Amino acid sequence: LYPDHPIVGIGVVIVKDAQIVLIKRRNEPGRGKWSIPGGIVELGESIHQTVIREAKEETCLDVTAPRLIDIVDNMEFDENGKVKYHYVIVDFLVRVVGGDIAAASDAEEIRWVKFDEVENYVLTSSFRDFFQRNREKLAKFSSY
Repeated sequence: LYPDHPIVGIGVVIVKDAQIVLIKRRNEPGRGKWSIPGGIVELGESIHQTVIREAKEETCLDVTAPRLIDIVDNMEFDENGKVKYHYVIVDFLVRVVGGDIAAASDAEEIRWVKFDEVENYVLTSSFRDFFQRNREKLAKFSSY
């Protein structure tokens, strides 16, 4: 809350057969809303290492070959106009190479969601914007 500077995070985009993995967020910001798995880059950790770690921590899946797909600003202001949250999220498409999907860590729930049903969920605003911008691109990679 109330950072002095933007915080760098990553989003893990997992798609297959015109479906995407969504998690229901357990923590703020966006608690109780649906989004993609992801988290904060830790000091001394590369962005690609963060992608692999966060995928495992939140989905129990082993992933490889992170591929940059988008960069998203996620800012929230309080009633006085002060910055409450400010994340710069770098989203990566990944390939699943192992594991069994299960909600873990920051994820309250997890599920595969068909592309045409995604916007029926209560989504974080940053993920809704991402999905609307990238839906066609994601469909091309549904067997990545």
